[in-house]
Amino acid sequence: MTLLDTNRKEASIVNVRILGAAAGAALVVTAVTAATIDVFRAPVGQRDVSASYWEEPYVGVTTSGRVMPDLFRLAPSGVTTAPVQQAAAAFLASLTGAQRKKTLFPVDDDEWRRWDNRHFATRQGMGFFEMNEKQRALAIELMRASLSAKGLQQTRDVMNLNGTLAELTGNFDEYSEWFYWLTIMGEPSATMPWGWQLDGHHAIINYFVLGDQVVTTPVFMGSEPVRADSGKFRGTVVLQPEQDKGLALMQALNASQQASARIRGAKRGSDLLADAYKDNLVLDYAGIRASALNDRQKAQLLEVIAEFVNKMKAGHARVRMSEVRRHLNDTYFGWIGGTEPDGVFYYRIQSPVILIEFDHQRPIALGRSGVPTRNHIHTVVRTPNGNDYGKDLLRQHHRRHKH
Repeated sequence: MTLLDTNRKEASIVNVRILGAAAGAALVVTAVTAATIDVFRAPVGQRDVSASYWEEPYVGVTTSGRVMPDLFRLAPSGVTTAPVQQAAAAFLASLTGAQRKKTLFPVDDDEWRRWDNRHFATRQGMGFFEMNEKQRALAIELMRASLSAKGLQQTRDVMNLNGTLAELTGNFDEYSEWFYWLTIMGEPSATMPWGWQLDGHHAIINYFVLGDQVVTTPVFMGSEPVRADSGKFRGTVVLQPEQDKGLALMQALNASQQASARIRGAKRGSDLLADAYKDNLVLDYAGIRASALNDRQKAQLLEVIAEFVNKMKAGHARVRMSEVRRHLNDTYFGWIGGTEPDGVFYYRIQSPVILIEFDHQRPIALGRSGVPTRNHIHTVVRTPNGNDYGKDLLRQHHRRHKH
């Protein structure tokens, strides 16, 4: 394990001097205060990912290491992306030259793949905590233009619960509702490929745009805690429909179907497989195939999938769900853990065009019991077979328009 790219870019508002070359090397951090923000330090860490990860060319999540061809195509979606383009351009126009330099990356930059759900990871781009009031409003407007009302609400709620975590732990140096970073890949354009990324603890969005087509994976949403019972964000709750609809689907299966769906009986601390740095994950299908479900059960399966997909704007969500339906009979539903009303569990939905994971995690910041709990949830959504980050669309674009 090595430290990667320690000199590649500066962390957002901190100057970091590396005093060693091995994982866990000491850091000397000098924070820069800003009158427009109410925090003084941002979480800083290094990504202890093996160098071999970056030496491997991007392939995507597959079942065998080989990409299924011709699953995605360049074709008009009929859904405008003009508001997203305009919102991104407005945000960039609000930045100073130095801020723009650290926020803007080439559309094919590896920065796409450097997202990290952990709270201590090194981030790039503009942190919400260092934005002035206007810039912060424009950053949120970009999210609003890109996501459905439900998608925006969930993202903001996850961010706010990170603020609740700061209150519960007293650790305001590592947790805050504003410790999230925004980067833009490529220049916002009506015809050329570009996109944006939100990167921070428990909230990752990758949003690729090409013409009127969008790809919004990988997306990682999670939280610890999943609800705020007190404090600044009291009443905030996340990821309950994803939890409850997944359990309802498993309970709707008969005994034989449940046995087929089970990947394993016991739930361990973490069963999530497709999180950060798993872009080339080889993951075979597991569980029960949708072709073995009755019509009502298939409808429930689609309802669970839609709970994740509908974080996109309605028009693009319809396009995505039509893609999912074309491969419905080749979709698998897998389960680990309990099926009782208050049980903890993991489920996976996987087809040639979508991968969804939901996982109850053990406590990390709020205890170390080692027992999975409903108060710490991780979810991830990916587009298998080479189209996370819109990479297959980008490949086709480059092939069509030689660069």
